[in-house]
Amino acid sequence: MTAVTARVPAKVNLQLTVGPVRPDGYHDLVTVFHAVSLYDEVTVTPAQRDSVTVTGEGAGEVPLDGSNLALRAAAALSEAAAPGKRRARGVAIRIRKRIPVAAGLAGGSANAAAALVACNELWRIGLSQPELAEIAAGLGADVTFALIGGTAVGLGRGEQVTPALVSGSYHWVLAFADGALSTPEVYAAADRLRTARDGRGAGTGGPRKPVDAAHEPDSALLAALRAGDPAAVGRNLSNDLQPAALGLRPGLRRALAAGREFGALGAIVSGSGPTCAYLARDAHHAREIAVALTGTGVCRSVARVLGPAPGAVIVPAGQRSPSRLPGGGTN
Repeated sequence: MTAVTARVPAKVNLQLTVGPVRPDGYHDLVTVFHAVSLYDEVTVTPAQRDSVTVTGEGAGEVPLDGSNLALRAAAALSEAAAPGKRRARGVAIRIRKRIPVAAGLAGGSANAAAALVACNELWRIGLSQPELAEIAAGLGADVTFALIGGTAVGLGRGEQVTPALVSGSYHWVLAFADGALSTPEVYAAADRLRTARDGRGAGTGGPRKPVDAAHEPDSALLAALRAGDPAAVGRNLSNDLQPAALGLRPGLRRALAAGREFGALGAIVSGSGPTCAYLARDAHHAREIAVALTGTGVCRSVARVLGPAPGAVIVPAGQRSPSRLPGGGTN
């Protein structure tokens, strides 16, 4: 086998409830992940030594050294397959990006999940998805979900993933902002807002408040997803990081307001931002929102996507990503 390609989706958080900083520096989360049809592709081939190259959306912003999550995923898979043994050959990783970098869509985590799936096939290791998920959990908070896809509840740092029951498909418009937002900076800003609100900060040695509704996602949101009710899903979108993202990027307020003005059932900053996600009634409505947003100047580009989308999967030889995304969007 000379090359294997895996395709992997972006995600939006339909709910993101964030607790205070834990002693290990992370935050307790309750989140509802939702994979959407905006895909990166990762191709792996045998090589003399490990390397990574990136093309497409934001390619120049992706690290090419040992901090690259796809490279780390390949190394972690190799270690899990043969603990303590060095691989005889390296792997060349080629990432074709459509998911913007540092946009709140988990593009880096998606690339790690795709690398796990592709290298598992290339090296004929034969690990199951649950076994790959155990490796994914050690790589980053969103890697496990990128591997599984669909719609799922995430707990802990987000690495404890349980699929959720969903009826039907959901039409979304994603609005991509100029520039990026650093996830650590957004979390730090959220902690400062918590300090101002509560009068005591996380990580100061004082008592920690648990995550609101700890271990319980929003029941109204999950009921709406089960019922296939886009209007109810839109009403119940929530993101504790959104005020922090808006504070760092005030222009996002205009973007959210524009989507609501054009009739979006719900408008939310995705994850740590700065991408904004708008839920539409159907494909026609999504097209109307996308066209309207394009003319407002509140974003650099838009994409129409469908959710839920499958997680990381092998692309059969000879198939390439379509120039138009499923759901009618382009990127």
